[in-house]
Amino acid sequence: MSTVVRRVFRATPHRDAHATWTAIVDLLTRGRNADARRELLAAAGTAASLITDQAPKDDPIIVTCEGPRTRIYCLYDDDALDGADTNEDALAYDPLGGDWAVSLPCPADDLAWVQRSLAKGGTRVTARGPGETPAADARRAEVPLQGSLVLDPKGFLGR
Repeated sequence: MSTVVRRVFRATPHRDAHATWTAIVDLLTRGRNADARRELLAAAGTAASLITDQAPKDDPIIVTCEGPRTRIYCLYDDDALDGADTNEDALAYDPLGGDWAVSLPCPADDLAWVQRSLAKGGTRVTARGPGETPAADARRAEVPLQGSLVLDPKGFLGR
């Protein structure tokens, strides 16, 4: 089981959707990864649209990498103005280390056009519908185990 780190960003009306996405990109790239920043900013229009629709209010943006998984939520309306539940602190690890991916939550009605739009900018930023598993998790599930595991109950129980 992987470790999960949660961050909560103040969205509208505290900041507009594009500024919210830029703040999320700043958190993820940590000012170090120019290629990742370009790829994430290429998705800015689509991501801002999803933030405007409040898709990451209850269903997080999920960032997977070789390290901990990052779940990013957004606050809206009075919660965004108050900011009491906000946590936009820097991460103690590289959230884009190794084979990283970002999965954006998307309303079912918009999923087809959002996926087409994101595909134009690369393969690391994807969208998923309500209740769907991020694409990075699906790819991991497809990787077969090397060798086979056999449970020896007698050996396990020390008999």
